[in-house]
Amino acid sequence: MTVSKRRRGLTVASALLGGVLVLSACSSGGDASGDDGGNGSSQSKVDEAAAKKASEAQIAITPKDGSDNASINNSAAVKVSKGTLTDVAMTTSEGTEVSGQISADKTSWKPSAQLERSTTYKLTAEAKDSDGRVAHENASFTTVSPKNSFIGSFTPDDGTTVGVGMPVSINFDKEITNKAAVQKGITVSTTGGQEVVCHWFNAQRMDCRPDQYWKENSTVTLKLALDGVEGASGVYGVQQKTVTFKIGRNQVTYVDAKTKQMKITQDGKTVKTIPISAGSPENKTYEGIMVMQEKFKETRMNGATVGFTDDDGKGEYDIKDVPHAIRLTSSGTFMHGNYWGAKSIFGSVNTSHGCVGLSDTKGANDPNTPAAWMYNNSIVGDVVIVQNTGDKTVAPDNGLNGWNLSWADWKAGSEA
Repeated sequence: MTVSKRRRGLTVASALLGGVLVLSACSSGGDASGDDGGNGSSQSKVDEAAAKKASEAQIAITPKDGSDNASINNSAAVKVSKGTLTDVAMTTSEGTEVSGQISADKTSWKPSAQLERSTTYKLTAEAKDSDGRVAHENASFTTVSPKNSFIGSFTPDDGTTVGVGMPVSINFDKEITNKAAVQKGITVSTTGGQEVVCHWFNAQRMDCRPDQYWKENSTVTLKLALDGVEGASGVYGVQQKTVTFKIGRNQVTYVDAKTKQMKITQDGKTVKTIPISAGSPENKTYEGIMVMQEKFKETRMNGATVGFTDDDGKGEYDIKDVPHAIRLTSSGTFMHGNYWGAKSIFGSVNTSHGCVGLSDTKGANDPNTPAAWMYNNSIVGDVVIVQNTGDKTVAPDNGLNGWNLSWADWKAGSEA
């Protein structure tokens, strides 16, 4: 064969090979007119036939595939129409399985527990239609990160019984700039029928209370519907929770630094009077309405933690076993037992660094002391009103002491 003939042969072969390549692409394989030669094998007809055989079951997964900043409460929902779910599997990107439950009618699925923040999840779902034809759907999404979300730590805890002075206090882990939206997502109600108003002390703390103390033996419900609420630019709530607590008997204690006596009342009637020693003239006790925050059978009290130091920088006092201590302010005001002072000071002289002292014994094991009685007959949320100390009124945000604001001032701090 001559060179020219070989070249013509290669040209023909190349053309034939190009034809094969064209025919193997996603086209009908017919000519430019679209005629498939009547062989019925066009791709469109194949696709149409496949569609007729496909399952009618329609699976929907939320959030959408590829979503980020997804809710940790309401994400990962699977629903099916025109069919029933036969299998749903959910895992983290690392392969950890997430438990979930298909509904009784087999038309929906959801995880059994709250999801984690900053986690990527993968979902695969399978369903069948009435003819047994199978459908599949897959999705992957990432939940909201701590950086882009906020939560509120609240008191009191669910299921507890507290005193009539206990406000609902919520501290957010991020500054809230859209206070109105966040407050709208929080409701506090009471079986006592009282109006409850929330007050913002700052960008991260909101307390809620009625005009007067809670009605004894009532039930209070806190609902946090903050999931997806934008508290600040690009920062969203993740909580969806209901908390219920009970109000106990109405106990209010009156501390008079002038008479150095403490009167405990229940439902307005005096049940006990105890001699006390309040803050000295140099270290007066705050005046005002205070609420018991927490109780310790024994605790350490170091003056250095509240600004009482000697020249060497060490605390003026450091007592490692203060008995029957009840916190009244965040800044360090307590009502507590005192075993180191002379018994004669109680009821006669004010000697403390600002606390309210009651006679007690070392070890906190004697139930017959005044301090032990007070400790055993008090619950968190009980009210203590301190009078005649000569000091300023305690700040309403120093502890749970918002009762020191008038109702008008309290309502003025609401964003509702």
